[in-house]
Amino acid sequence: MEFSYSFDTIMVALGLTLVAGMSTGIGSLMAFVTRSTNKKFLSWALGLSAGVMVYVSFMELLPTAISDMGAIVAGKTGMVYVILAFFAGIGLIALIDYLVPEDENPHEVHTVEQVAIANSGGGMRRTGMMLALAIAIHNFPEGIATFVAGMDGLDVALPIVVAIAIHNIPEGIAVSVPIYHATGNRQKALLWSLLSGLAEPLGALFAIAFIMPFWTPMVNSLILAAVSGIMVYISFDELLPGSERYGHHHLAIIGVIGGMAFMAVSLLLF
Repeated sequence: MEFSYSFDTIMVALGLTLVAGMSTGIGSLMAFVTRSTNKKFLSWALGLSAGVMVYVSFMELLPTAISDMGAIVAGKTGMVYVILAFFAGIGLIALIDYLVPEDENPHEVHTVEQVAIANSGGGMRRTGMMLALAIAIHNFPEGIATFVAGMDGLDVALPIVVAIAIHNIPEGIAVSVPIYHATGNRQKALLWSLLSGLAEPLGALFAIAFIMPFWTPMVNSLILAAVSGIMVYISFDELLPGSERYGHHHLAIIGVIGGMAFMAVSLLLF
């Protein structure tokens, strides 16, 4: 049985992925105009992103995957396929995390001050470029996830795009600060920051070129489950620890609950 989407739906999903990826530029611009990071805002915002992504994974994407698979494969066999796809998504993003060297892992840097201090001893340009590469590697599967969410509908996609965009802001800071301090060139720092974000629409283009030709209801179900796994891992490995590291635990928790509540209301209304 074929499973097709309209050209407009595909273009909208691709555009949303581009918006999410380009938010690394927001972090870059923030680094140019301030010498300190608004830790309260980012602690709350990253918590909000985690709440959105966890809620939509367990309350929308996984149930949809289970329902769609149940219409194709009877009994518990279909559930086994969905569970395997869910943990395969976690395994994929965890493997990428493992392959990126810890000292150049974008998850380890969070503020303008930390990046500037960490790179004050030299080698800043190389560090910034390596961070850009590491972030691009991380953003590629996120681009696939954002694209698939966009194909599932704007009610699900828009909150996810906002969540991923927020979590890309510190990554933009991590890339642009060392390159700017090494070269004194804001345009070059912004360019590298944006290039790292372009990996997300590249992930979407990969999905269009290599996944969509084989798109069936079963493939759609498995991909939704895998995307759920990717988002859950990102939330627990990046967003929640990141929000806690800013030192505002209660704001982070308020953000998480607020993100879940926002997603719940959004799914009820649309």
